[in-house]
Amino acid sequence: MDLSLRGVNVEVAGRAIVEDVTLEATQGKFVGLLGPNGCGKSTTLRAAYHVLKPSAGAVLLDGRPLDGLPPRDRARAIAAVAQESHTEFDFTVAEVVAMGRLPHQGLLDRMTADDRRVCAAALEQVGLADFADRGVLTLSGGERQRVLIARALAQEPRILVLDEPTNHLDIRHQLEILALVRRSGPTVLAALHDLNLAAAMCDTVHVLDGGRLVASGTPAQVLTPDLLAAVFGVRAHVVPHPANGRPQLLFDRLESEEDSDA
Repeated sequence: MDLSLRGVNVEVAGRAIVEDVTLEATQGKFVGLLGPNGCGKSTTLRAAYHVLKPSAGAVLLDGRPLDGLPPRDRARAIAAVAQESHTEFDFTVAEVVAMGRLPHQGLLDRMTADDRRVCAAALEQVGLADFADRGVLTLSGGERQRVLIARALAQEPRILVLDEPTNHLDIRHQLEILALVRRSGPTVLAALHDLNLAAAMCDTVHVLDGGRLVASGTPAQVLTPDLLAAVFGVRAHVVPHPANGRPQLLFDRLESEEDSDA
């Protein structure tokens, strides 16, 4: 399934946060949304999974307007993991992951054997099979993040929207979770903070700056020293990864006039 944003504008409290964003995440691809803090990444994603309604433009699923689909159909098509997700209730890990099955059940339906199989497989995929009976509030931030990703996988979506999915994860689990997401099948649109992870995992990246899309293409095409200086304010040295040849970035501060005069 393809997810497309066409000329999307989003206003919050009368202020334009995202302006004229057009991008596409095509079937089975891992698409990264990059940019500095406050550039509009999270807002763009919220529009993509219908938490925020665009003030202009459209979000399309396989060419059909997202806002024209019934809520259950949207929930079956798109799963989202937000950047911050809090709960005051100490659900078990198994109960949280089971919430991913709700779009596939009737109002009074109970969990079926197939539902339980899907949830168990999702927990196994994120390395938390032994945590099913643990309370979520007893987990570390990284463990909770993996539970939320398991819930999204249990939803069996065709589109997976992730906002900083590697938050709180150590480097091993960052690599494992993104590799898992990449091979799990859905089309993926993910806001990523770590540019080297984006270079390693994404098929295509889109860069936002000040709420506007300023570059799109493969990581090698987009993550250039000039763009990184202009958008992120850093000097970047781009080198090929010794194992796979993908671009890897080494960073320095950009010299200011004061630095140069010193």
